[in-house]
Amino acid sequence: MIPFGQVTGVAAPMLAPNIDTDVIMPKMFLKGVDRSGLGEGAFNLLRFSGGKPNPDFVLNREGYRNACFLVVGPNFGCGSSREHAVWGLQQFGIRALIGTSFAGIFNDNCANNGLLTISLDPGVVAELGEIVTDSSRNDVAIDLAAQTIRFDCGRRAIGFDIETDRKEAFLTGRDFIASTLVFADDIRAFEARHRAENPWIV
Repeated sequence: MIPFGQVTGVAAPMLAPNIDTDVIMPKMFLKGVDRSGLGEGAFNLLRFSGGKPNPDFVLNREGYRNACFLVVGPNFGCGSSREHAVWGLQQFGIRALIGTSFAGIFNDNCANNGLLTISLDPGVVAELGEIVTDSSRNDVAIDLAAQTIRFDCGRRAIGFDIETDRKEAFLTGRDFIASTLVFADDIRAFEARHRAENPWIV
């Protein structure tokens, strides 16, 4: 995973509730045998109309085309458990999602792949969404170590909660396997001791 320390960039509002994984990654992009090309699939049916960019979709508008944060509505990522939705968002350049709630499997997929999800109170999300709707005020800075989001041209800051283990994984860029391998010496020592104490096993 790419470590997440301090990231600054544009935030785009997508505040509709229940945006599901078929909207995030349409089924026609699930045919590949690897993860390549999924950035093209991200929100494809919203981004394009008749083969041309849809000017009404927020991520096609001036000031939002390079967004790296999305301020989203409740239950974002519901529906199918397809991990491709997370991979596509990442390839499209999204580093973090800010909302009130995320579908459980989708949220776990985000955590396992290094896409930060931040849950805040509905009133805070509504206020942040309203601010970033103005493209002259949509710069956001997330400091994971300090657990703060700075917005509104740097004038405002709010805190957020995150599980300790998940925070450590994001800060270090370690997935579950890499986090386990931190204890590789201890694991090998245990295996050697266990074999010595129980020779009948081997």
